[in-house]
Amino acid sequence: MARELPVWAQEELGKMGIDDASSFRDELYGPIADRKSGLRRDDLVEILLDARSISGEIDPWIRGRLISSHKSSIEILDDEGRFRAIAREVIVEIRLIAHTRPLYIDDEELMTYERSEARRRSEIQEQVEKLASNSHESHQWG
Repeated sequence: MARELPVWAQEELGKMGIDDASSFRDELYGPIADRKSGLRRDDLVEILLDARSISGEIDPWIRGRLISSHKSSIEILDDEGRFRAIAREVIVEIRLIAHTRPLYIDDEELMTYERSEARRRSEIQEQVEKLASNSHESHQWG
């Protein structure tokens, strides 16, 4: 049974060039090996903030696209196009509205990106180490 997506989610899917996100749905039943669930990069989500962490007339719900998830925060592009980093300690609930990518292990585009990003970071680290070792050698007494 397909449910109707909120207007903001339909608009975001349109911006991402996704006509039909049904192929990315979670599989919650059946053999364990066939089940697929969990939050993924670029998921459309609604986040409920702890009412004690906000003041006044601010809406406690944040809606948008999950950019990344870290140990202590979640980064989101909200439905107004603002980038927001939210501390995990003020999050009460995260509601998945729609997946926009395949499961991590099946996401070839994401895997390719992460491999190239790891290579790039490794090269930068090597350059930094080389520069650091050269600068120390130039100060040594002969």
